[in-house]
Amino acid sequence: MADHDLVLVTGAGGMGRLVTERLRAQNVPVRVLIRREDERAAEVRAWGAEVVTGDLTRPETVAAALNGVRRTYFGLSVSPDHLLAATVMATVAKAHGELDLLVDMSQMTVSQMTATSTAESHQQRLHWLAEQVLDWSGLPVVHVRPTTFLDNPLFTALAARSIRENGTLALPFGTGRTSPVAADDVAQVVATILRDPREHAGKVYELTGPRALDMTEVAQEFSKALGRTVTYLDVPLQWWRTEVLANAGLPQHTEQHIATMAQLHRANRYDRATIDVERITGRRPLAVEEFVAVRKDFYLG
Repeated sequence: MADHDLVLVTGAGGMGRLVTERLRAQNVPVRVLIRREDERAAEVRAWGAEVVTGDLTRPETVAAALNGVRRTYFGLSVSPDHLLAATVMATVAKAHGELDLLVDMSQMTVSQMTATSTAESHQQRLHWLAEQVLDWSGLPVVHVRPTTFLDNPLFTALAARSIRENGTLALPFGTGRTSPVAADDVAQVVATILRDPREHAGKVYELTGPRALDMTEVAQEFSKALGRTVTYLDVPLQWWRTEVLANAGLPQHTEQHIATMAQLHRANRYDRATIDVERITGRRPLAVEEFVAVRKDFYLG
């Protein structure tokens, strides 16, 4: 592809890694902005991506990373610096003046928030504010808003622990319904948009799994995938937060975010389902059973 198709991807881990992998598989030239050299940087470099070091909160390194770039994926892991990083990216990219598209990784919860709502986590509030900043910038932005990820500790590490201990999916979700989406499906959406940015600027895409399920139905999906009975155990939210989540070794900001997600699940705020994944990529998103089945050894230990 031509030099002007160069894509900047922020981060060599998590979503950044998955997006880079898909773009390089299509021979799209990619520059990856990383904070430090590590094995993840070596991996994306082996795919043929250019790697530069920098920090999304430092304008001078963001400016250097944007040099020669026309398309950008902006996203970072759960972080109290999210709003600062988004503001730096918007400010520098606006001065840069050459972007055809900036893909912003946001969260579906934003669609249910207002300027003064308070039920959401600090991280979700940062995403809401970051969207405002990016929209105010006048840049050609598309917001990608996935619901909770199947890859989230709620459905991976924490679920695996209770399944191994007593065959339960022990979560404080009550009767709330949810439609978690696989990170692989979200990455495919982002890569598809970046490969052909026409008609995406100004859009919002909300990404979910194929259908909303209550937790008893989610447990049934786990049972089919693992070949053993898994039952849903609804546990008290406060007990779960102090006895389970607090022992997961997560940073306080991340722990507060996940605890709030659990509370919002219980309030049925995640009962959402869209067709945006299939509409953009041409394939339906992974179901819970499919996601778990390929990770059977992880869940059973």
